[in-house]
Amino acid sequence: MIRKSIIVSLLLLPKLLFSQVDVKFEVSDVSQYFEIVSKKEAAKIIFDGNENVLLKKASKFLSEDIERVAGVLPEVTAIESTSDIEKIRAKNVIIIGTAENSALIKALIKEGKIKTEGLEGQWEQFRMQSVENPFTGIDQALVIVGSDRRGAAYGVFTLSEKIGVSPWYWWSDVPVVTQDEIYVEKVDFLSSSPKVKYRGIFINDESPAFRNWAFEKFGGINHQCYEKVFELLLRNKANFLWPSMWLPTMFYVDDSLNPQTADDYGIVMSTSHHEPMTRAHQEWEEFGEGDWNYVTNSERLKEFWKGGLERVGDFETMVTVGMRGDGDDAMSEDTAVDLLETIIKDQRAIIEEVTQKPANQTPQVWAIYKEVQDYFDKGMRVDDDITVLFSDDNWGNIRYLPRKESADKKSKYGMYYHFDYVGAPTSYRWQNVTQIERVWEQMKLTYEHGVDEIWIANVGDIKPMELPISFFLDLAWDPDAIQASDLSAYYENWASQQFGAEQAEEIAQLLAFYTKYNSRRTPEMLTASTYSVENYREADRIVNEFNELLERSNAVYDKLSSEYHSAYFQLVHSPIEMCANLNEMYVAAGKNRYYGIRGAAATNYYAEKTKEHFENDARLTQKYHEIENGKWNHMMSQTYIGYTYWNHPPLNLMPPVSYVQLQEGEVLGYLIENGRAPRWGWLDVEADWDFSKEMPVFDPINDQNYYIDIINRGGDELAFKLESNEDWIILSSNSGVTQYHEMVYVTIDWDLAPEGKAEGEIVLSGAGEKYLIKVPINNLKIEATGFVENEGVIAIEAHNFSRKSDSENAKLTVVPNLGRTGTSIVLEPMDLERLKNLESAPHVAYDFTSFGSGDFNVEVHVSPTQDFKREGGLMYAIAIDDEEPQLINTNKGEEVPDYKYAEWWLKSVGDNIKKINSKHKVRVAGKHTLKLWLVDPGVVVQRIVINTGRPKPSYLGPVESKFIAP
Repeated sequence: MIRKSIIVSLLLLPKLLFSQVDVKFEVSDVSQYFEIVSKKEAAKIIFDGNENVLLKKASKFLSEDIERVAGVLPEVTAIESTSDIEKIRAKNVIIIGTAENSALIKALIKEGKIKTEGLEGQWEQFRMQSVENPFTGIDQALVIVGSDRRGAAYGVFTLSEKIGVSPWYWWSDVPVVTQDEIYVEKVDFLSSSPKVKYRGIFINDESPAFRNWAFEKFGGINHQCYEKVFELLLRNKANFLWPSMWLPTMFYVDDSLNPQTADDYGIVMSTSHHEPMTRAHQEWEEFGEGDWNYVTNSERLKEFWKGGLERVGDFETMVTVGMRGDGDDAMSEDTAVDLLETIIKDQRAIIEEVTQKPANQTPQVWAIYKEVQDYFDKGMRVDDDITVLFSDDNWGNIRYLPRKESADKKSKYGMYYHFDYVGAPTSYRWQNVTQIERVWEQMKLTYEHGVDEIWIANVGDIKPMELPISFFLDLAWDPDAIQASDLSAYYENWASQQFGAEQAEEIAQLLAFYTKYNSRRTPEMLTASTYSVENYREADRIVNEFNELLERSNAVYDKLSSEYHSAYFQLVHSPIEMCANLNEMYVAAGKNRYYGIRGAAATNYYAEKTKEHFENDARLTQKYHEIENGKWNHMMSQTYIGYTYWNHPPLNLMPPVSYVQLQEGEVLGYLIENGRAPRWGWLDVEADWDFSKEMPVFDPINDQNYYIDIINRGGDELAFKLESNEDWIILSSNSGVTQYHEMVYVTIDWDLAPEGKAEGEIVLSGAGEKYLIKVPINNLKIEATGFVENEGVIAIEAHNFSRKSDSENAKLTVVPNLGRTGTSIVLEPMDLERLKNLESAPHVAYDFTSFGSGDFNVEVHVSPTQDFKREGGLMYAIAIDDEEPQLINTNKGEEVPDYKYAEWWLKSVGDNIKKINSKHKVRVAGKHTLKLWLVDPGVVVQRIVINTGRPKPSYLGPVESKFIAP
């Protein structure tokens, strides 16, 4: 048996389509394969030593990757001229070069050995080709030829990936599966060019984590640190970086080797949205004179900017133009269009003076960020060669996209997106809270509106944003290649790449669900009151969901071989474990308050539980810092508990808890699910009119179970007993002993229950007290189909439609896992104009059954998409049965810009949802149909809640209603 790795015939499809490389089977004829390593002998790697240094680095990386896989380090040789090839003594060689500059490649082209059609003049493209007898004395060659230096490097790293080296092998300690021998199918493959020209990340908000880590491991955020960043970018086929900039970091000043190192790795450097002309923000404080004010200090600013550009030299750079206020603030209270136009004009003059070339030959970018959007909205435009960089709202929602009719083909557009943010309503930096499904939807929207020059994501400290970084950069390479239906496979293939195929399906689900749960509300915004303790069992559901994930993750951890444990801990297990603990801490604090105002002994229990989870949080952080012998010390060290406003607290602060002084002995109390809370301790027990003595109504269609929460209000253990007067009342327990509280669940045996409406009784006794609790039922004999009303609510996840109708030119697409509770639907293609004719517009229909009639409120939960069209809002239409459809504006009331921290925006991004209401007249009880038309792209429908009565407050809303098929 020969163990080997095989490259599939299509090499540079998105990673979700990459096949697993650990394939083992008999090889009957090795002549059909190129031997990279065979019988402990490795093919030599050769390149033209006169080429760009990136070719040398790529060759070295490939040699090291082959050694990681097969334990043999291939020899790397720089050829100064083609005559040197005669000195090569090798059966097989891997040749790496560019079509334009490599003498080796040119010789092969001249001899007709390789083809370069389709490469000339292309951006970051490569060809991989097997060649027989490429040069005298050499039997076979595997030639990797790039259209440019990065194209060749991407070809090399594609090969590395195929033989089993993950792009995250260093940054997440992903192990390499070893092989005895490595073979490659003989191939002639031409890659595509990336669809987005510049693809990269922004290291931001990087103190204390990234900064302290870098100083401990590298002595600073210096060229040695950046070498690891640049390698990561290349392995993910990225080419663009906004470097670390939090005070007092300065890329060009901190280490003079930083810019040269970036260029050696082929990384295009730029500076962030408020750092013009390659100058870091801190540099003005260090080297500037006077105010950061172009009206009063323009000459000094121009000299400052000129100095910044002069040091860049010939390095590949994207120059940020424009100006904002000092410290990432607005430049002025007014939108001074004329002033900003003058600033950019002067900056372009500096560019021409320094480079001695026309300004349009130096790549430039103008960032439309926060208040700068006002300038664009008021008609300010820049020269076509300057890329206009739009942005999201810092929370993953695109703010503006170019209009179809006004988009000039000569204009260049980019997008700045956030996985991390410091700002209102509350900073989020600690864990990954970004669903790749939302990235897909928003960036697909972006791409289909012609934004394809720059995609850059704010990734904070890089860790723990590994998954969304991979996805963002893969999507940027070819947005057309990843459809909504591919997203589940992306998780699985990414998991397979890091951990092998055996557990990949389960790991994929863990990744999908933990990011979904985190996206509901960022960990930094959680409080004791986020999830309802009283309604829909919401708080317990949240805890159970996280703890179920943790249990599943523990099972995977135990099944994985030990070599995967470190990577699995970093990428999957640790965020689940930390967030499960954090959510349980906040729910315990919520229960502490809930039971405290009801005078229950459980108050003190949940105070202690809150403290336990808070202390465990510190232990889990320390556990992260100890992995890999402290390699990742300082990462994940941001504070995230105890926010009181947008900025992080100085230390993690446990949520406040209360203790109650208990009565002596045992004291009986109780609470009924969905009932009014008794005010024990404030009213005389005899005056019991203020609390529920009756359970909610049971019906056979929903077949509910409701609890009686038996609470102890004394310091001694409480013994209790429950008895029912009807054989159709089923209790989960008839008696018990509790120190704090215990839930007893009530269900109905419908085979024994009388028809129609009836009422039974439960007697609760203990500690010398006795209480009578009524149990009402409505044994309905009606036909119900679709989603069935329960307690005045019909809740429906958007993807569970009864029927769907698409049109010839538009369709409704299900985006799996997108949303807070279920799966969403969107309209495609995403560059459509508004569909004004509802008769031909795509729509979905939801069948439901109501037990009553009257005025119903329908609440449609949509993602917090902004009015990126700036045309009065994004619309959907809605109707129940045959009523006239209502056109609903999802952006109504959003006139105040989001960057001014408008109330609508603070709520929508904090909740990660918008709840849009409409009123409908339903004339009779029974079966009905709700219809929903999506008439604007960008509307993302997550769920629908039909309220026939008064809804109970909760964060996520009621669980989905029971569905009965027709």
